Formats: sequence, structure tokens, C-alpha cells
Amino acid sequence: MSDEDPDREPTIAEALSQNVEPAPKKKPGPVARLRNYFLAGLIVTAPIAITAWIMIGVIELIDGAVVPLIPPAYNPQTYLLRYFDIELHIPGIGLVVVLISLTLIGFVAAGFIGRILVRAGERLVNRMPVVRSVYGALKQIFQTVLESSSQSFREVVLIEYPRRGIWAIGFITSTTEGEVQNTIADPVVNIFLPTTPNPTSGFLLFVPRRDLVPLDMTVEEGIKMVVSAGIVTPPDRRPEAAKALPLVSSDGAMRREAADEDHPMPRAVSPSEEK
Repeated sequence: MSDEDPDREPTIAEALSQNVEPAPKKKPGPVARLRNYFLAGLIVTAPIAITAWIMIGVIELIDGAVVPLIPPAYNPQTYLLRYFDIELHIPGIGLVVVLISLTLIGFVAAGFIGRILVRAGERLVNRMPVVRSVYGALKQIFQTVLESSSQSFREVVLIEYPRRGIWAIGFITSTTEGEVQNTIADPVVNIFLPTTPNPTSGFLLFVPRRDLVPLDMTVEEGIKMVVSAGIVTPPDRRPEAAKALPLVSSDGAMRREAADEDHPMPRAVSPSEEK
């Protein structure tokens, strides 16, 4: 005697084997629909609201630091109060002043006299023990990131991390040079491996170029994927023929790991060990 409930609905597998259509899904009730509408509204408005809140905070921060330094004769709020008797705070005045000032400073620094003044200032800074280290590091970072001729932070790659067969998204910052490259036999590149959901922290890895899998997604799309913990996935814009040919597989990772065990890299001997 069977213990099955005669009123039980068949599973999908049972329905297919018996050529019986499965029971249709129930339509969501009013509470479920209201919840879906609320979540849809939250998804639409939250990014806009958070972006506006951050921009307003940045503008207010800059205005609070810059507007008090503007002479009254050059402050448009002064003329509104003098001629129209309107005491109105115009947001963004400090930001406009900062943009204009940075543009003028760049224009002067690009000239002959400006380059002389910059070199003189750098020589003065280089004589200060602590300040020169901070200034040198910050200058190199800003030059690498902001110069239009630099290709840093322009490539998104896949790397096997933390072990073979597990992949992580990384960003190429530059080609490895100096002592690090001279110590490693293979040509390596500097890879920034960000953490989720805060991409401002991460790890600096020196990875052989042959172990990188380049991706067609942009840096912005890669950062969005990291920040969202994979929830926001950029579309694959490659041709259909390229999509059908995977570049890596778990079997290949196992073979590479076995090859590493069979042919380990020779360990460099330090000068102290030679003695």
C-alpha cells in the first residue's frame, strides 16, 4: 500500500514522465506585489539619492573652505545682498573657484618660468626628510593616474588567486621595473587586486604576463562588479564565436599546478647564504 498523498501535486520530473503539465505558479498576492514595487522603487531611487547626497556633501565641504577666502568684491553673494537685499547662498562657488585656480596653476606651471619655480620648490621639499617621502609618493601616484598619456588602470584581467583554479579580477597598473623585475626571471606586471566591497584597499601582486587573462570589460565595469560583489555583471560584448571558446578551465588549472610541482622554479640565493 502506498503512503503517498493522493492530493499531492506531482513534481516537475513526475509530471514530465507522466506527460502531465505541472501546476501553474500562483500569482503573487497584493502584499507581494507591494513589496516588489517598493524594492523596484528603492533600486531606482537609491543610487540617485546617494550620488546626489555625496555630491552635495563634497560641494558644501569645498564651499565652506574656499568661500570665506574670497574677497567680498569678487563674491557674487555680496552684490545680491547689496543691490537686491537678498541674502542667498549660491552653492558651487567654491568649486568653480577651485577649478579655475587649478587650471591657472597648470597653465603657469607648463610655461618656462613655471617649470623653474616648480623645480625650485621641489629642491626645497627634497631637503625635508619626512615631507620629501610623502611628496614624492603622492606626486608619482597622481602622475600615473591622471596623466592622459598613461595607460595605467586601463586594463582588467583575470588572475588565479588565491590558488590555481580560483579566479579574481585585477587591474594592471604598470609594467614591473627595477629590483623586483630583475629578481624575477619571467616578465611580470604590477596587478592591483581590490577587495570587495571597498576597492580602495587591496593587494599589490607581481604576476607573470603569461598567467593573465585579459578581459574586454572597461575599468568602470570591473570596479562596479567588485563593489557590487558580483551582483552587477557587465555584458559580454565579444563576438559569438569568441564567447563559444573559453580561454581557461579547471582542468587546465590542475595541469598547470601539476607542472609547477614537477618543475619548480629555482630559488634565488641571497648574498648572505652564499657566504
